[in-house]
Amino acid sequence: MLIDMSTSRPAATAATTAPRRTHDDAPDTASRFARLIALEEGPERDAVRDEIVTAWLPMAHRIAGRFRDRGEAIEDLRQVAALGLVKAVDRFDPERGAFESYAVPTITGEIKRHFRDRMWALRVPRRVQELRNKVRVARRELAQSPGAPEPSIADMAAHTGLTEDEVVAGLEALESFSTLSLDAEVPSGDDGYSLADTLGAADSSFDTVIDRESAKEGLRRLPERERAILYMRFFEDMTQSRIADQLGISQMHVSRLISRSCERIRQEALR
Repeated sequence: MLIDMSTSRPAATAATTAPRRTHDDAPDTASRFARLIALEEGPERDAVRDEIVTAWLPMAHRIAGRFRDRGEAIEDLRQVAALGLVKAVDRFDPERGAFESYAVPTITGEIKRHFRDRMWALRVPRRVQELRNKVRVARRELAQSPGAPEPSIADMAAHTGLTEDEVVAGLEALESFSTLSLDAEVPSGDDGYSLADTLGAADSSFDTVIDRESAKEGLRRLPERERAILYMRFFEDMTQSRIADQLGISQMHVSRLISRSCERIRQEALR
């Protein structure tokens, strides 16, 4: 028994060959791109370019929406996405495929560069930024269940495959997206003071202590007369001529002994 399938085949063929669009914001601008390529620089070409950008702008805004709640206003993100869209339109070659396949990574990359270069108050290594993103996503995914407790460092490490130290670094980066001014007031009762007031300063006395301790051993090894000359010169502030008179030697000899003794102590301290 023969069955006529002629009525069902065209429908099946149409179903398999019809273009599938994931989103409603992917307009058909192939003809306008062909026209854009054919036009010379001028008002007409600029008008066609603007039409294409306007047609694809909803898609750019949708991509920008993926990055909301990351410390940047959505309107600013849309501006960055629009800039990425313009770059995609200007660089697109219709012979290489669909515009959407080219525009999506271009716009996404522009937004990510914006976060990397503009949002961080300090230049942060790429590895730390990646850790921050992994930890942020893991914390959000682990806390999705209603009533779920705040995920622990161990939970996030197991979820991401990172070490606990890497998770800690990512958490610190989450809290270090922007800097705090040293003039910011620190609440402490009635008498407020700035953050700068809580910072210590380098104490030059530490260098003096280190130098003295380093020189002690060399001083002990000097002959008694050389030690006495250095004591009179640097601790009693006597001139070389007074030292020479007191020891009954020439001032030139005193000068040579001081230079030789100091050089010997310096060389022993540097060993």
